[in-house]
Amino acid sequence: MTDLPHPWNEFLAELDEQLKEPVDLHCIGGFVCTYFYGLARRTGDIDYFTTVPNTPKIAEIAGGGSPLAKKWGISLHCVPFLNLPDNYDARLVDIMPGKFKNLRMLVLDPYDLILSKLERNSTKDRDDADYLFRSRKLHSTTLRARYKEELRPYLTREKWHDNTVDLWIEIFEGSPT
Repeated sequence: MTDLPHPWNEFLAELDEQLKEPVDLHCIGGFVCTYFYGLARRTGDIDYFTTVPNTPKIAEIAGGGSPLAKKWGISLHCVPFLNLPDNYDARLVDIMPGKFKNLRMLVLDPYDLILSKLERNSTKDRDDADYLFRSRKLHSTTLRARYKEELRPYLTREKWHDNTVDLWIEIFEGSPT
């Protein structure tokens, strides 16, 4: 992917111009589902887990209420309290390599993106996860293994999450919606 539709390209280009150093943006959520994985739904922000290096100033530049967000009607939204599988960062994908001088847009692989939605478990999250599972032809054995090996050891409500993973896999493997 090298381009996004208006106003995303312009928003990100202006953000890039305002950054003083290279920044990796670890993107999650609806933006990733929509613009990288092809889900047909609208989103008005780019959710992200962290920046590397940690750059809190990025929220001032492009977060909700910032001049950039007001100008383009979209914004960055930090979601710092999120459960992600161990080693997720080794699987991040640069969706616009070389597009910007300082900004790198990195997205979760589809398994990690599904697992990132597990905690909230809203209808929208389940629908996004179902879309990713089916459209990317993912495998429940891989999803379950990554959950058990890389996410479950760090959770506090293990049984609840185990049941949610089981339910989601049952939905994913059921008949197409």
